[in-house]
Amino acid sequence: MKKRPSVIGTLTGCIQEFKRDTILTPIFVIFEVAFDVLIPMVMAMLIDRGIETGDMHNILFYGAILLVMAVVALCFGALSGRYAARASTGFARNLRREMYKNVQKFSFSNIDKFSTGGIITRLTTDVTNVMMAFMMIIRIAVRCPIMLICAWVLTFVLNPSLALIFLIIIPILAVGLLLIMRTAHPLFERVFKTYDNMNNVVEENLLGIRVVKSFVREDHEKEKFGNISNRIFKDFSRAERIVAFNMPLMQTCVYVCILVVSWIGAHLVVGGSLTTGELTSMFSYIMMILMSLMMCSMVLVMVILARASAERITELLTEESDLKNGPNPVEIVPDGSVVFENVSFSYAKDPTKECLKDVNLTIKSGETVGILGGTGTSKTTLVQLIPRLYDATEGRVLVGGIDVRDYDMDALREQVAMVLQKNVLFSGTIKENLRWGNADATDEEMVRVCKLAQADPFIQEFPDKYDTYIEQGGSNVSGGQKQRLCIARALLKKPKILILDDSTSAVDTKTDAMIRKAFREEIPDTTKFIIAQRISSIEDADKILIMDGGKIVAMGNHEELLKTSDIYREIYESQTKGGDENE
Repeated sequence: MKKRPSVIGTLTGCIQEFKRDTILTPIFVIFEVAFDVLIPMVMAMLIDRGIETGDMHNILFYGAILLVMAVVALCFGALSGRYAARASTGFARNLRREMYKNVQKFSFSNIDKFSTGGIITRLTTDVTNVMMAFMMIIRIAVRCPIMLICAWVLTFVLNPSLALIFLIIIPILAVGLLLIMRTAHPLFERVFKTYDNMNNVVEENLLGIRVVKSFVREDHEKEKFGNISNRIFKDFSRAERIVAFNMPLMQTCVYVCILVVSWIGAHLVVGGSLTTGELTSMFSYIMMILMSLMMCSMVLVMVILARASAERITELLTEESDLKNGPNPVEIVPDGSVVFENVSFSYAKDPTKECLKDVNLTIKSGETVGILGGTGTSKTTLVQLIPRLYDATEGRVLVGGIDVRDYDMDALREQVAMVLQKNVLFSGTIKENLRWGNADATDEEMVRVCKLAQADPFIQEFPDKYDTYIEQGGSNVSGGQKQRLCIARALLKKPKILILDDSTSAVDTKTDAMIRKAFREEIPDTTKFIIAQRISSIEDADKILIMDGGKIVAMGNHEELLKTSDIYREIYESQTKGGDENE
């Protein structure tokens, strides 16, 4: 069984170039504490040897020492704060960067495992929690125990009997804080999982806002968001109520100590075994101990909160893509031929839930393949196995006569251009979007592929032409324009295999025909897979596949299928009759 990576080991590996800041912060804190805990001792000397005796020389001498110590402590405090801020923010930056880099390696199944909302929560809320905890750990969590121990030791130097009082409260506080931590942690874990669901709800709503408004479902969406938000409120409130017990517990113990020390100390001063200055110093150390305990409780709360976040971040950092290059990956794709040999596939890796079943298919390089079938017949799943977006559960897929698992994935995907069913454009100019296909493409090459995809005419109508800015998600262009730009972007890769997944559904039949004509004439050597709902989009293909229930139930060209396939003939007649009636 594979050993689970350590949370602390994984996270500390992201400190990287901020190790120096991380190490210097506690060093400066130690020096700061050293001067802070010595100040009450010097204060006692000032009172006993200067103020009570009326010795002005001692008053000035010890006063000057106090001033110097206070300034030096302030300087070390400022330095520790500066380096702590740099270390924690740098650590957070590295966490986000490493998570984002790892996400880029994920296969589709890895992304499905975490969900988009879950990944966003980890990159934002969880990193912020861990950053705050890290800053507290390297600064406050170092300062508080050292100050607590040093203050207690110095109270022991002043008066051992009074110092022993503090030993009573430490076990009580330790047990109480441990119980709080163990009770609150599962609640915080549940809260962050609910955060993932909330982000998914928000993302789904914003992406589908046009549908929401067109169906007047705003109230339903508000209710759905309200329900999940209320769950977070209830869990967080319960967790915070538990954590809140640490403050009254701590204050009760400390104030009892103060009362006992005050009562005993007063008797000792009257009896002459304790000076006024020493009692004053004793109270200063009591306040230091009180402040240290308060700070420790703050750190504890932050660590409880951050522990769940740290575990979630570690999950994302240590997740390995289930798609990897082999030991000696092939770098060159010989041609665009594709072969499916007894291929079956299941998203759940469960043979009883296969969505592709025993597919056998041979496509020669340069052929055009049309794929037709109803919704849920695994047309998209079939073509996603070609660029190895998923791996076949059984059997193998060959491109250029080589198993896709033997290729370097980047090299394979460079030669397979895919225009997905859901077209995506990114914010930026048209040129910037097109250069996703080829970062070094010239203006002439971009114009050429846009003419092939029938995108150039509408681009020329824009005032800024190819420098027109595309809004996020391509919201300022129509569905058909978006599809044509995505096709042009794919063509710019000059691929050996081109996959169009229902990518001309939003264009008219005339434009669709012009695109197909351009493909035949301009890229005859490129193997083309066209998934379509209209027979007119694929009727001139070399092979047409009819899919049903995850299987290829018929295959042939247009004329052959009209004679041999009842499904194809039924679809063809329904579409052509519909066209006649419209005319």
